[in-house]
Amino acid sequence: MKQFTLFLAITLTCLFSCAQQTPSKVLAKTPIRVNYITKVVVPELNIPWGMAFLPDTSILITEKTGELIHFKNGNKTTIEGLPEVYVRGQGGLMDIKLHPDYKNNGWIYFSYASSEGDGDGGHTAIIRAKLNENTLSNIEHLYKGAPNTKKGQHWGSRIEFDKNGYLYFSIGDRGNRDVNPQDITKDGGKIYRLHDDGSIPKDNPFVDKTDAKSAIFSYGHRNPQGMVMHPETGKIWVNEHGPKGGDEINIVEKGNNYGWPVISYGINYSGTQFTEITEKEGMEQPLFYWTPSIAPSGMAFVSSNKYPDWKGSVLVGSLKFEYLERLVIKNNKVVKREKLFEGLGRFRNIKQAPDGYLYAGVEGIGIVKIIPDSF
Repeated sequence: MKQFTLFLAITLTCLFSCAQQTPSKVLAKTPIRVNYITKVVVPELNIPWGMAFLPDTSILITEKTGELIHFKNGNKTTIEGLPEVYVRGQGGLMDIKLHPDYKNNGWIYFSYASSEGDGDGGHTAIIRAKLNENTLSNIEHLYKGAPNTKKGQHWGSRIEFDKNGYLYFSIGDRGNRDVNPQDITKDGGKIYRLHDDGSIPKDNPFVDKTDAKSAIFSYGHRNPQGMVMHPETGKIWVNEHGPKGGDEINIVEKGNNYGWPVISYGINYSGTQFTEITEKEGMEQPLFYWTPSIAPSGMAFVSSNKYPDWKGSVLVGSLKFEYLERLVIKNNKVVKREKLFEGLGRFRNIKQAPDGYLYAGVEGIGIVKIIPDSF
């Protein structure tokens, strides 16, 4: 018994010693290796769909249920003055984006589900407004999808500006996959482009097409819920929900057809096929697709020096599997995938803020800040 006890003590000492030595060896080989953790900075939010960082470092947050929250100095204030939000299914108060020259003009852009216009139900709308203390003012309606429908799915909708100041936004196919996405005379299943005041750019691809929606920039999309400008190329990237499988990342180009639902890497939720082809002439292939579906939402490029080992990566939130996915991309090809913060919750939104840190909106938790945790 004494011999066994002595053997066990020596073994445990060796194991502990080895465990202590291993990290130092790893660090010596990769001195920039860093772990990251999340810290809740805005607690007790339900579905934080979008967020925008004001020049004073406070945050504007959209709750899908229709509440606009201003978080400043640890306090949450509800901003008044929003138009009536039509909350149905996946629709509600969605994205928020500051004008690139916000410091000088004060414009804030919103996407939301609106019941205004013809027909029962609602459709995705875009407005801009200014913040006057705790109230929105100077509201201007820039775009409204039509006609209204009572269907609750596939509203989109993200907002982004490019380097030339054009305003882009997405509207999903609104649950009418066999009509809307491939028809440029109808709203839904599209990426749109406007001037910042809502006027139509003269070089939009379909301005001279009879009966076409002249705000359309690209079509054949299903339900884009992630949109971000590439920090180097200036191109607009989107991710979009497929059905059962076939979620996609696409680089949006003027006038292009991204194929939904004629081509797809997904199948019906029932397991049956709705198309037998994955490619067709005149329709774009995705940069990347997920099978099985992860239900992608917010998306961000990492360009900050705060995350040296993530720099250049794309981050995408997974609603279905409740994690943040990091994609390493080289020459427009995904060469590595990594799951981050598994089990934390449904990642609805992810942003790189002006301070260089990443912030994520997690359903049922709030806004979390991703910070380094050296080991």
